[in-house]
Amino acid sequence: MALDPDDLVEIDSDVPDLAGVVLLHHVDGFMDAGSAGATVAAHLLETHEHRVVARFDVDDLIDYRARRPAMTYDTDRWVDYAAPELVVHLLHDALGTPFLLLAGPEPDRGWEAVAAAVRGLVERWGVRLTIGFHGIPMGVPHTRELTVISHATRPELVTDKSPFSRVQVPGHLSALLEYRLGQAGHDAMGLAAYVPHYLAQSTYPAAALKLLDALTSAAGLVTTTDPLREAAARANAEIARQIADSDEITELVHGLEQQYDAFTSSPETLLTDTEQVPSADELGAAFERFLSEQPRDN
Repeated sequence: MALDPDDLVEIDSDVPDLAGVVLLHHVDGFMDAGSAGATVAAHLLETHEHRVVARFDVDDLIDYRARRPAMTYDTDRWVDYAAPELVVHLLHDALGTPFLLLAGPEPDRGWEAVAAAVRGLVERWGVRLTIGFHGIPMGVPHTRELTVISHATRPELVTDKSPFSRVQVPGHLSALLEYRLGQAGHDAMGLAAYVPHYLAQSTYPAAALKLLDALTSAAGLVTTTDPLREAAARANAEIARQIADSDEITELVHGLEQQYDAFTSSPETLLTDTEQVPSADELGAAFERFLSEQPRDN
């Protein structure tokens, strides 16, 4: 039985006039190399006052047996349940400009109903632009300037074009939102930050910082970046220390730099499955141990 989009989301009755706002969205579950998108979403919520203005009925969307929520047991009773939430937050940037952020787990089912419900919110609130964001693993060295590519429902919205001419990939909700909104005549775009493939499984603040810069530029928002800059500086310093302690890793990263520079004119060679690019394994056991020891929320 198909889900009814009108019954899928609960909207607050006292939402202010939002005509012309931007709706940002990042859902957990699809590819997000370096936790770039998740880090940006968390940063926005941590640095701006916010309130929830719409809530999706996750009981109809989440397969709890596939992704079991955490529960806390203390001595002789259950004391907490981390209920999953897919919600729309209302935030204001440094200049007081309102914007929206859809965040939470990617639904296991009901994608079309969710897309239709989001379209309903876009039309109800007069959203002018919808933007999704995440990180993708690429064969790039961390010592080179990171790239953020974009795609959109209109060519005029595209900032930095993707190097891919045509490629088929596994679908995800953020992509479907962009596609369906475009079909309905609404402006929507997506941003993807390149993350060195050997750092894809760790939290890489430098990629999140680059992604946030691109996001605020596309959305016309003003937000602080100081916490991310500090986190990126600490992470980069630790990565540099680990590399300096190993001649093997230094040599491998240098080789990746040479290949990256040599093939800059042919971006398709940066894909992580390219045999000419060192793999994560080839970056050395010591570096891998360093990465595996880093908490994803650090």
